[in-house]
Amino acid sequence: MIDHRRLGRELDLFVSDPLAGAGLPIWLPAGAAARHAVEEYVRELERRAGYQHVYSPPLGRRELFALSGHLGHFADEMFPPMRMGDDELLLRPALCPHHALVYRARGRSYRELPLRVGELGGMYRAERSGVLGGLARVRAISLNDAHNFCTLEQVGDEVREILRLIRQAHAALGVRPAGFRLSLRGPGARYVGDDASWARAEELLRAALDGVDHVEAPGEAAFYGPKIDIQVVDAAGRESTISTVQIDFDKPEKFDLSYTDAAGARQRPVLVHRSLVGSMERLFAYLIEAHQGAFPPWYAPVQLLLLPVDAGQAGAVDRLARRAVDAGLRVEVDAGGSLGARVRDAAHRRVPYVGVVGAREAADDAVALRLRDGRSLDPMPAADAVRLIGAVVAARSAQLLPAG
Repeated sequence: MIDHRRLGRELDLFVSDPLAGAGLPIWLPAGAAARHAVEEYVRELERRAGYQHVYSPPLGRRELFALSGHLGHFADEMFPPMRMGDDELLLRPALCPHHALVYRARGRSYRELPLRVGELGGMYRAERSGVLGGLARVRAISLNDAHNFCTLEQVGDEVREILRLIRQAHAALGVRPAGFRLSLRGPGARYVGDDASWARAEELLRAALDGVDHVEAPGEAAFYGPKIDIQVVDAAGRESTISTVQIDFDKPEKFDLSYTDAAGARQRPVLVHRSLVGSMERLFAYLIEAHQGAFPPWYAPVQLLLLPVDAGQAGAVDRLARRAVDAGLRVEVDAGGSLGARVRDAAHRRVPYVGVVGAREAADDAVALRLRDGRSLDPMPAADAVRLIGAVVAARSAQLLPAG
C-alpha cells in the first residue's frame, strides 16, 4: 500500500511547503474538490438527523479556556497567547467551549433537548515537529464536530443513534474500522469530575456498545470523561482514532448550563461530544491510502474526463461537458496530445469515467465511456451517460455502474 503523502504529491491533492510551515498542509484543487464533496455529504447527513450547524471563531480569550479546563489540562498542546490590548487570545484546541456558549446564548427548555450543535470548525494543536506527517498529524485541524446537549435519560439513545450515523458515514466513504475502543480513566490526577459521574458515564457507554466487539483502554479517556473511539490503521500499520463519542458531565457544570424541566425546575444537561468522521485531514490521510487515490465516484475530484479524438469534436465535447456540469458532475476536458497518452494520464489520475468522443459519437450526440476498472461501454447517448454517472454519484456508491 502506498503512503498517502506520496499519493498526495502524485495526484496533486495537497502540498506541504516549508514556507507555509510544518504541519500546515495546503489543499490543492483536486484535494479540495474531494474534501468539499465529503463535507457536503456529512453536513447533510447531520442536518437530516436533527443537527443545527453554527460558525464559531477559531480563537478565544484566555478566560474561556481556563473555564473549560483546557488551560489546566491541555496547555502543552496549545499555541502561545496573543495579546490584544487588555486581552490574551488563544487559538482553540477544541470546539466544545464555543459550543457551550451557543447553548447558553439563551434560556433552554426540556422541549428543545436533545439540542445537537454541529460545526466543521478549525482548531489548533501545537504538535512537535517530530510527530508531524502529511495529513495524518497536523497543527491546523478542520474537525467534523458536534455537541449534543440532552437529559440524562436521553443519553443512551443519543449515543446509539450517533453510532448508527458513524456506521452510515463510514459505509458511504469506504472506511473500514480496525476496531472499537472504550477509553477509560487511568491512574493519575489529570481527570476532572467525581467518581460517581465517571461511573455513570462509563455505564452509559458500555450499554450503547452492547453486542459490539471492543477493547477497553484505561488511560485513554478525555480529561473530562470516557469515550468510545473507533480506530483505523494506516499504510505503516499505525493505529489512530477516526470517530469518537464522549460523555461529559463536567462542562455543563463549569459553564453553568441548564434547562427548565416540565415542572419548571432548573436542571443540568449532559454533554455528548461526537465526531462522525474526525478531522478532514486525518480522514483523507486514511481515505487516500484505503482507496489508493481511486476515490468512490461521488467524491472523486474529477468524475468525468472527456477526450475528443481530434479537434473536430471540440464543439460536441463542450456541449456534453456543459450538460454534465449542469447535472452536478465535476468534469474536465483534455484535448492535448495523443488519445493514448490522454487515456493513460486519466488512468494515472484514477478518474472513474473517461468519455471518448470521435466523429461518429459527435454526429450522434453520443459518447463511449471507459471505466476506471478497465471496462469499456458501447457508445451511448450523451444524456444517458450523464444519467448513469449521476445515478452512481447520487447513490454514493463505490461501484462504477448503478446497482441492478
